[in-house]
Amino acid sequence: MQTEGKIQDRRSIISFDLDMTLLDHRTYQIPDSAMKAVERLRENHRIVIASGRDMDNYYSCDFRDQLRPDGIIHLNGTKVTVGQELIYNHFMDQGLLHELLCFAMEHGLSLGVTIDGKDYYTCPDAVIAHDKKKWGDVGRRFADADKLFSMEVRTLAYIGDEEGVKLLEQHFPQVKCPMFAGKVGADIVEQEASKAEGLKRLCSYWGIDIRNTAAFGDSMNDVEILKEAGIGIAMGNSVEELKKEADYVAPHIREDGVYRACVHFRWFDCF
Repeated sequence: MQTEGKIQDRRSIISFDLDMTLLDHRTYQIPDSAMKAVERLRENHRIVIASGRDMDNYYSCDFRDQLRPDGIIHLNGTKVTVGQELIYNHFMDQGLLHELLCFAMEHGLSLGVTIDGKDYYTCPDAVIAHDKKKWGDVGRRFADADKLFSMEVRTLAYIGDEEGVKLLEQHFPQVKCPMFAGKVGADIVEQEASKAEGLKRLCSYWGIDIRNTAAFGDSMNDVEILKEAGIGIAMGNSVEELKKEADYVAPHIREDGVYRACVHFRWFDCF
C-alpha cells in the first residue's frame, strides 16, 4: 500500500463514493468543503465517482453533473463510463435474477432496481415506509415488478433489515449483499463484481498504475476498492468494519472529512 499520499498529476485517480462520502443524507447536498476539494483536485488528478447507484438515473444525474467526474464506476462496477463512452457493461445472469425475484416474492422481501427512470420493486410497501421515514416523502416512480423477469439488470437493491440480508446470503452464495451504512438495506451483487474491478478497468483505460490511486468510501460495498487502491480512505462516519480495512480514517462527512483528508495527504500542496 502507498500510504504516504504521494500521488500526483493526471496519471493518478482519486475515487469517491457518493452517498455519505460526498453526499450528506441529512441535507441531501454535497458539502461546500467537499466540492472545493474536488475542484482543487481536478486539475492534477482524474476524478472518479464509484457508487452503488447508476449515476445516469433520474435521482443521481444532478449530482453527476455537479461533480463532473472524468469517469464513473456505476452499480458496484457492473457499468463503467468515461464521459459518454461505455467502457464496461455486465448484466446479471438471467437464471439467478429469476431465482432472486421469486425468492423475494415468496418471503416478502423488497428487492428491485431503478431503470430508465422507473422503480421496479417486489413488495414495494417496505420501500415506501423506508423513504417516508428517511426523507419524509416518497418520490419514486413505481412500475410493475413482474417486468423485471424479462429485463436486463446489472445489480439489485434490497430495502430491509439485516435478517433479510442473512436470508439472501444463505440461499444465494452466487451473490454478496454489502449493507448500506445505515443498515437499512443492501446491494445485491454477483460475487465477481465490485467497485475495485471498475477501478482496475479505468486504470487500464487511462494507462494508470493502480498504486497511483486513492479511494474514499463509507459502506461495505467500498471494502474491495479501499483494499485495491493505492490509498484507501474511510470516512469518520463509516461502518466500523470498513475503518479496519482503510489506510486512513478521515473525519466525519459533517466535519469536512473529504477536504481534511486531502490536506492530510498534502494533495493541495502543488497549488
